[in-house]
Amino acid sequence: MSSLEPSDPAGIAADADADRADRVTDRDLDRVTDRADRVIDRVDHITDRVTDRAVPADLDPPLAGRDGVLDRAHRALSVGIVSVVLLIAFEATAVGTAMPVAARELDGIPLYAFAFSAYFTTSLFAMVLSGQWSDRAGPLAPLTTGISAFAAGLLLSGTAGTMWLFILGRAVQGLGGGLVIVALYVVVSRAYAEHLRPAIMAAFAASWVVPSIVGPLASGTITEHLGWRWVFVGIPVLVVLPLALALPAIRRTASGPTDPQAPPAPFDRRRIRLALAISLGAGLLQYAGQDLRWLSLVPAAAGAALLVPAALGLLPRGTYRAARGLPSVVLLRGVSAGAFVSAESFVPLMLVTERGLSPTLAGFSLALGGATWALGSYIQSRPRVEPHRERLMVLGMVLVAAAIAAVPTVLIPSVPVWVVGVAWGFGCLGMGMVIASTSVLLLKLSAPKEAGANSAALQISDALSNVLLLAAGGAAFAALGGGAAGAAHTASAAGSHPGAFAAVFLPMAAVALVGAWVATRLRTRP
Repeated sequence: MSSLEPSDPAGIAADADADRADRVTDRDLDRVTDRADRVIDRVDHITDRVTDRAVPADLDPPLAGRDGVLDRAHRALSVGIVSVVLLIAFEATAVGTAMPVAARELDGIPLYAFAFSAYFTTSLFAMVLSGQWSDRAGPLAPLTTGISAFAAGLLLSGTAGTMWLFILGRAVQGLGGGLVIVALYVVVSRAYAEHLRPAIMAAFAASWVVPSIVGPLASGTITEHLGWRWVFVGIPVLVVLPLALALPAIRRTASGPTDPQAPPAPFDRRRIRLALAISLGAGLLQYAGQDLRWLSLVPAAAGAALLVPAALGLLPRGTYRAARGLPSVVLLRGVSAGAFVSAESFVPLMLVTERGLSPTLAGFSLALGGATWALGSYIQSRPRVEPHRERLMVLGMVLVAAAIAAVPTVLIPSVPVWVVGVAWGFGCLGMGMVIASTSVLLLKLSAPKEAGANSAALQISDALSNVLLLAAGGAAFAALGGGAAGAAHTASAAGSHPGAFAAVFLPMAAVALVGAWVATRLRTRP
């Protein structure tokens, strides 16, 4: 049609309506398509979130459909390593009950604290060695060596004729214990996904329940009827079961280096030297604390000169000032364990010498702690607790401080002895929350190739704090006449030294309160 031809208004209107209809249809179609795309994207996002929660990113595909520390993939390993912890728990509860009698018969009450700290002193070196050994070749070899040394140390202590030989046996035990505990952490890091680690840590704590009840009763009965030596000599028989259960499972699931294709990394000789320095320095400080003379300032100064730079080199940077994150996790482990163990070591001795209890009853007064410790560890393993883990750890340290402060009230004759059992039960509840949580947080903050070194740092903090606080507590105990307390089986005017025991417990309660503050610094700032 040319421009000179007459126009058709109806046709033009119809064409315009058709064009508008096409444009509206296109816009509606585009709008619907956009909405559909947004809905699909939202569904994909929700699906991804559900999948991430159901199967953590670090879970290997072959294990994605399995969940639990006792499923087919983990059952043998879980039972084996929990059996190893069960052995360590039984030794700790049984030996703690027999220790006052052993120290008295060997004329070693003044060296009582040294018998405990010798274990932790040598374990400091073994922990560093075990961390490097496990990262380099896998945890199987250090675990086997550690269990063997642990048994040998028990035999040496059980056959000792003097207190110093007894302490030597405890030192050999410490070498074995240091190798074992770090190797176990590496096994957990390698063989268990992140969401399963709180559960296996809770199982470790639960394995203390039976020994805490049976151990003091059995140890006390054996000590009273057969003698304390049979407690030490009989425990190595229990080594066979953990070896039979744990080692084959570890060989299948967690042995060998992290990267089998890479050449094995050499041992870090600098860290080995630092480990030797920290062990020797801790031993010198402990010796100086037990021999309160002006001449003791020489080994004390030498020990501090060795220990301080070695500790700074082995622990994460910022640990001494409670830097947020991993350094505070490592520091809290030391503060909590040191305060608790230093106080607990003197509880049986106090009940035997000040309140006249038998070794069986004195050890049994701590039996409730095993169950409440397991309960605290179980509480931290619940998924609902994860967002509130740091607050839970603050509460745990407050419970520990209150328990330690309450224990010396039994030095007042009118206070019933059962107060110790109740107070210690609450303290162990707090420790169950804190100790398991520090282990979980450490593995969460560690790359697989750093699990051994960081686990060693955690255990070094634990053992070093035990040594230093036991040395301080032992020095205060000896300075106030506590060494003469073992001369009497019952409280009397000649044998009672309540001030010596109070000088141990009250400062440890203050240290636990410091731990409550450190627990507020575990979460890093955004």
